[in-house]
Amino acid sequence: MHVCVLGAGIVGLATAWQLERQGHQVSVVDRAAPGAGASGGNGAQLSYSYVQPLADPAIWRQLPKLLLSPSSPLKLRPQLDPLQWRWGLAFLAACNARTSRDTTEKLLALAAESRAGFEAMQADAAPDCDFSATGKLVLYASEAALAGARAQLELQRTMGSEQRIVRPDECVAIEPALADYARGIAGAVYTPSECAADCLKVCAELMRVLRARGVRFELGTEARGFAQSGGRIAAVRTAAGDIEADAFVMALGTASHKLGRALGAYLPVYPLKGYSITLDVDPAPGAAPTVNVTDSARKVVFARIGSRLRVAGMAELVGHDASIPATRIQTLAEATRAVFPHASRLAELHPWTGMRPATPTGLPIVGRLEGAPSNMLFNTGHGALGFTLAFGSAGRIAAALEHGIG
Repeated sequence: MHVCVLGAGIVGLATAWQLERQGHQVSVVDRAAPGAGASGGNGAQLSYSYVQPLADPAIWRQLPKLLLSPSSPLKLRPQLDPLQWRWGLAFLAACNARTSRDTTEKLLALAAESRAGFEAMQADAAPDCDFSATGKLVLYASEAALAGARAQLELQRTMGSEQRIVRPDECVAIEPALADYARGIAGAVYTPSECAADCLKVCAELMRVLRARGVRFELGTEARGFAQSGGRIAAVRTAAGDIEADAFVMALGTASHKLGRALGAYLPVYPLKGYSITLDVDPAPGAAPTVNVTDSARKVVFARIGSRLRVAGMAELVGHDASIPATRIQTLAEATRAVFPHASRLAELHPWTGMRPATPTGLPIVGRLEGAPSNMLFNTGHGALGFTLAFGSAGRIAAALEHGIG
């Protein structure tokens, strides 16, 4: 079939790669360059075994801070936007133990598929993307927080994850760059199998490989609507003209909601705004981390990508505001100084912001939706786990096409 993929972020490009491998003719349409949206400056971690959803029972205790504190790493700014209110109420309804457990189980299964898919892509395309497989430490500042982490670890262990609790001295043995911060650590969850890579480089490499294999790229081309016939989509409409195909995949991140509504489908996808900085690191041994590190109290992640350190964090429900407040970048720089004081001179911060497409539960929307034309498949709503889950959801899209397009 000829399949048109809408979106050239990591989810859309992973989908295009999977479909091309299966023998389909593929076109990719995006208004910007590959990885220019939420993929480009993301946290760079591939967290296949640690997928705790944001919708968690603990959110209820944090609500006053979320609504009132300007320094909270999680921030909610109510808008005159019915979608935000509908999304927010669904999110709060998902903040219960049963939903969190069910979501964790489903995310772990998808993440395992995604690991296999990413490894297949590496073997096939050999991308130059600063990949590493050095493991991950999730740091906790108090015994109470560590107790909660232990409960999540035990839950994930029953679902196949291999992780363990480690003491502060063990953290330093695993990652020597934490030596000056050990007194601020009550303990950590260590996952030896976790990975990291530069998502923007993966996107660029996928486009290079796919173009060489005949995939058509229509970049700088915004999808504006669809031509329909007989309950099916005949073409996607763009300023450059109609693009016809047998099937379509919508992987447009936060833009998926608006185009989905035009097709008669409701996609509960809302932007979860995040920030990052990218630093050149001191090459001296033990100065900058080589292991992925997440500071759970600050909600900040650190990932080594080649000679750089990606520092990312925050989760804001503030609409589609793409501004980058200096205070948020300062927070990331201060977190770097506190946790890894010798990692970088922080001369150039390379600030970035991205709108992660999030669903209330944290589960992405993958496949067909009731009310939408049968030859449209959706692949969106991955939240902060887009890089981690991209190749797993791409595999599920390909499997859905194998079962016919209706």
